[in-house]
Amino acid sequence: MKIAKIEQFFPRQRMRLVKITTDDGIVGWGETTLEGKPKSTWAAVEELAEYFVGKDPLRIEHHWQHVYRSAFFRGGNVLMSALSGIDQALWDIAGKHYNVPAYMLLGGAVRDRIRVYAHWGVHGQSDEALAAARERLDMLLAKGYTAFKAGPGGTWRAHEPPARIDAFVKDAYTMREWVGDEVELCFDFHGKMTPGLAIEVCGQLAGMRPMFVEEPIPQENVDALKEVSDHVPFPIATGERLLSRWEFREIFEKQAVSYIQPDGSHAGGITELKKIANMAEVYYIHIMPHCAIGPVAFSACMQVDAVVPNFLVQEQIDAGLGEGLLVEPWQVIDGHVELPTKPGLGFDLIESEVKKTMEYSEELGGELYYENDGSVADW
Repeated sequence: MKIAKIEQFFPRQRMRLVKITTDDGIVGWGETTLEGKPKSTWAAVEELAEYFVGKDPLRIEHHWQHVYRSAFFRGGNVLMSALSGIDQALWDIAGKHYNVPAYMLLGGAVRDRIRVYAHWGVHGQSDEALAAARERLDMLLAKGYTAFKAGPGGTWRAHEPPARIDAFVKDAYTMREWVGDEVELCFDFHGKMTPGLAIEVCGQLAGMRPMFVEEPIPQENVDALKEVSDHVPFPIATGERLLSRWEFREIFEKQAVSYIQPDGSHAGGITELKKIANMAEVYYIHIMPHCAIGPVAFSACMQVDAVVPNFLVQEQIDAGLGEGLLVEPWQVIDGHVELPTKPGLGFDLIESEVKKTMEYSEELGGELYYENDGSVADW
């Protein structure tokens, strides 16, 4: 069996898919979405296709090592996202070749279903904002979700006036009041605070005992991240923008966070996601794979979630369930998705939908990158 063809599709905003077809007709799908760099990842896949076409798709580890190590300049989000999507597609092919879910080739499942959390929050205390938040919460609770993630919107400077902090804290405590103590709440700071501000805001949230705060500060400075963790009495998480085991190593060695969030479409695909999880287990750190894109990426994450003991919960956005794109969209029941049972990554795509091409528009917030004085801001 050889790889015969590699194709790419852009069927939705924030959703770029790669399709690998073998000479005996097996098709594998992966997701290479990298927001803000659609042409770059597309070009990287085209370059890598020159190597892959004609190769045995089952030599997944060998191919991963070749792509990562053959270039003098290793890593980078463009290369790693392209490699991730191709790696996912190869595992999809392998599972279909052996007629088993991909996770069976990774050691077999250690759990029967995958716990997921949804994105939901209260964003403002106006009657309209509260009514919208309540409506969405009721819909999500009906599906049995037991964990939700929100975050302080907009940009945050080195410090904010008390009114800005108090408004976010009030929204957070409104969420706790509505869901009670049995439901877990998480907050994503999106790496846009300084250590001092993050510690101050987390201190205000401590009474509601969040499940975690994600990326309280940018990820580049591990010592600063540990400083936040050391001053906060609940778990801190990070990792969606870290690529490969090597970028997580210092996080582990310094015990800088309680949870990590490697992205299955950025950190190196299924192959590398499992290795990162296995490394984390040694440090008693749990994984919560990041996935804020499409259903192919979500399905790939679930293959690893199924097999690693230190899995905690899987991020899931509405688009990740695949409504309108998968023949059978993933279903959330009692806050979980049942393990995939079909071969490979466990889904069938509606190919007529896949072949619809979207016109690209900015996906990362545009004007929100700037402060009111015109300077660049984290978003």
